[in-house]
Amino acid sequence: MRMNSVVALCLLALVASAEDKKLSSHATMLADNIGNLAFSLYHNMAKEKDTENILISPVVVASSLGMVALGSKASTASQVKTVLSAEKLKDEHLHAGLSELLTELRDGKKSNTTWMINNRLYGPSSVSFSDEFVKSSKKHYNYDHSKINFRDKRSAVKSINEWAAKSTGGKLPEITKDVQNPDGAMIVNAMFFKPHWDEKFYEKMVDKRGFLVTRSHTIGVSMMHRTGLYDFHEDTENRIFVLSMPLGQKQASMILIMPYHLEPLDRLEKLLTRKQVDTWLSKMENRAVAISLPKISLDVSHNLQKHLAELGLTEAVDKVKADFSNISGKKDLYLSNFIHASTLEIDVEGNPYDTSIFGTEKLRNPKLFYVDHPFIFLVKDNKTNSIMYISRVVRPNGDKIRDEL
Repeated sequence: MRMNSVVALCLLALVASAEDKKLSSHATMLADNIGNLAFSLYHNMAKEKDTENILISPVVVASSLGMVALGSKASTASQVKTVLSAEKLKDEHLHAGLSELLTELRDGKKSNTTWMINNRLYGPSSVSFSDEFVKSSKKHYNYDHSKINFRDKRSAVKSINEWAAKSTGGKLPEITKDVQNPDGAMIVNAMFFKPHWDEKFYEKMVDKRGFLVTRSHTIGVSMMHRTGLYDFHEDTENRIFVLSMPLGQKQASMILIMPYHLEPLDRLEKLLTRKQVDTWLSKMENRAVAISLPKISLDVSHNLQKHLAELGLTEAVDKVKADFSNISGKKDLYLSNFIHASTLEIDVEGNPYDTSIFGTEKLRNPKLFYVDHPFIFLVKDNKTNSIMYISRVVRPNGDKIRDEL
């Protein structure tokens, strides 16, 4: 009996040590660097006037860049390291570190949060993928590979959209309407993200409200409500509210950043740096907050090729200069498209709420956090400090409703 107890204790110790396993120094460094990439990429995309909603996963972008490094040589490969601020890392540490980070973040069992990530590299019909590259990119980055006749645009677009829909359980029915530059390689990320709140919203308190896109444009959304204890900061100088909502078993958090009132997000975006976000988080207080949050779905597809080129990935996207000979053994490829598509669903689901604080002093005089106009949010993993998503919501899905005079 005693022996059984010893065995049980050893097993428990093993489980505990597995759960507490620390990230390697390479993965920790890359998580930090990806945080900088998140803000650089966001600001580059926000400059485009016709872009409304933004939804990007810096970690998935970084792992795709790792796959680009794996397939490229010479200065094409070294530029990837520069974009990731990882010039001093050996190749094997870059790939092992990014792989470790992605594996840690995708562990849905720990967080109850749904995050489907599907990656595929499409090459033109003429390309031959080397066995070594296919094996390595699958191992480190979970990339599939497919040849496609880009010149038959209609068929290629249909095939890509069907793959994205199937791999996200139908959540992303259309991620592209066109294929630019039919002679290159195309990266496609197709993701479905659904947060699971640490404390759920009240199912019976969902009602129809207006979300103000602009002063003259209102969209009807379902609004969820709950009052609880949250980390909250009010930046009175800049007239901005910041709220941190824990997800899963508090492994991750959604940080919502919103101006006091309806206004274009330009002013907030000028303030939006990693340092400023860290400052806001350092000033948070745990207090009663009455939250009203739209129950929304958001489908966003970005072609990141141009944005990454502007951040320094110039050779990979250049037909003449690109060296992807690790993919095919020849310099016959360049990166012509980088489709990064996500669907996000925000709803009431989560863990049971803490009823012990109901009716107590703790919930008196709650701050109001009423999300009825454009806002920015980040999803942050608390163990690795990685930014899983950085996003702005300007126009959620919904029907336009007539403004009442």
